[in-house]
Parts: sequence; C-alpha cells; structure tokens
Amino acid sequence: QLHLMESGGGSVQPGGSLPLSCAASGVQRYIVCMGWFRKVPGKEREGVAMVYFSSDAAFYADSIKDRFTISPEYRKNIVHLQMNSLSPEDTAMYYCAAESSRPRCVQTQRMLEGGTPVGPDQLEGWGQGTQVTVSS
Repeated sequence: QLHLMESGGGSVQPGGSLPLSCAASGVQRYIVCMGWFRKVPGKEREGVAMVYFSSDAAFYADSIKDRFTISPEYRKNIVHLQMNSLSPEDTAMYYCAAESSRPRCVQTQRMLEGGTPVGPDQLEGWGQGTQVTVSS
C-alpha cells in the first residue's frame, strides 16, 4: 500500500522560508507524478505544485509561482517543496500526494493550473499533512 510521509513545516515570520519534503514508500507501481496541496479550515483543498518524475516538468498554482520550487528525487520517490517569501496567506495544512496513473496526473495538472479544488479521491496516495503557519 502506498504510504507518504511529509516532513518539515512549522512556523515562520512573513518573508521567511521553509522547506517541505515527502517520501513515498510501499510503491507497487511506478510513480508518474507527485505534488503538494494545501487546505485551510473552511476552504477546499487546492493544488500548490506538482512534478512529473519522467521529465521533471513542474507546474505551479498562480498564487505561489516564483516563490515555491518543487524538486523530485525520483529514484528515492521523494519530492521537496522549497517555500520562499512566505506570507500569512500561505498558512495551511500542506499535503503530499502521489499518483501512478498518467491520465490522473494530467487531470490533476489541469485542476492545479485552473485553480480547481482537488478532492481526496483525485490521487492514489496522500500523506497525513504538515502544518505551515506564517505569522509575525
């Protein structure tokens, strides 16, 4: 069974940086894409960034472009998210997810780019989440 574990997160002041990492284990099939998503209480889960393992092609939500960078270590089934220039609006629970179906990855990419909320059934495996809080 696919299992994902996030690490990193925590509290930071506005303008600061935080790194997140996610490792997938129990991988039965080749992972096509991994991504980061976030959720604020009372709002739906939104896509933040995702990357295709085969090509390193990365996609970002408009709200975090040029501030966040997603980077994969595909041989280890690990994905990192470097978050810079954080603002209070970035405060959320951040979730890592992985998918072995290319059509599902492409669909998720379109949802991320279009700002469409991403439900828990959209991708194959999800982590438990890690809290990121940005405040002064």
